[in-house]
Amino acid sequence: KGTLFAVGTDGIIKWKYESGSAIEAPPLVYSDYVIIGTSDGILSAVNKLTGKSEWSYSADNQIVGSANVWTAGKSSGIIFGSYDYFLHCVDPVSGKLLWKLETDNYVNGTPAVANNRIVFGGCDGIIRVTDPLTGKERDTINIGIYIAASPALYDQKAYFGDYNGNFYCLDLVSRKIAWRILPGENSGSILAIPAVGYNSVIIGNEDKYLYCYNADSGKLKWKYRTNGRVTGSAVVSPAKVLFGSLDGNIYMTGLADGKKLWSFNAGAPVGSSPAVASDRFYFLTEDGRLLAFGIK
Repeated sequence: KGTLFAVGTDGIIKWKYESGSAIEAPPLVYSDYVIIGTSDGILSAVNKLTGKSEWSYSADNQIVGSANVWTAGKSSGIIFGSYDYFLHCVDPVSGKLLWKLETDNYVNGTPAVANNRIVFGGCDGIIRVTDPLTGKERDTINIGIYIAASPALYDQKAYFGDYNGNFYCLDLVSRKIAWRILPGENSGSILAIPAVGYNSVIIGNEDKYLYCYNADSGKLKWKYRTNGRVTGSAVVSPAKVLFGSLDGNIYMTGLADGKKLWSFNAGAPVGSSPAVASDRFYFLTEDGRLLAFGIK
């Protein structure tokens, strides 16, 4: 409905900001700002203490993915994609345009940032590697299928899925696909950002499974079946994996074997990704509730 909420750890609302248009992606918290994109193409920076608007920037079409931030020395920029076929970069303090890079179709996902490069895909089926200071393309790798989700960058590799259910590991140094998992008979789209760590890469699928692969080889370690599509991202720790499903449950499994350690019936589909902070984690449900778990 276009409302941005700030909620204390006690569950009490601190402030609300009315954007006037749907906010489909998680906000970016950077410096003193909370940065959101809306379906009417406006990127807004809201003061994180007061909830007051600091600046706004207009793209020419809707924004459905989260913004991200890059920093190089004393320079920094807020980057986001839009359905206007551009990746935009704006100044974090003023919201003024620094550069924009044209693509051949919608940019749905969140651009990833690591090792002084921006990596993102889009509905043109191309993974683009971009210089953050200039916005110039350093590289393009044509996948050929819609990339609705965002890549995860780890150890000079990019992990991502496509709209047909293929899952890839792209070596950013050699520019070659290191491995690719073909979709199964019942595979759906991959809409989440992979979770990478501890030599594992974890991704959900619309076929109702959460998959764990060896990050180097792509060999399947385990898969966990839910009763609903898995559209949100997982969070991985040294021993556990946390994720939600559209079957209305929140799950915690072992990282080593994928066996269920805990679950909670949220009473409504869970399409979101968890937020983990200190001794707590948080989930949003599709019927508009924010749930907090952990130590009170």
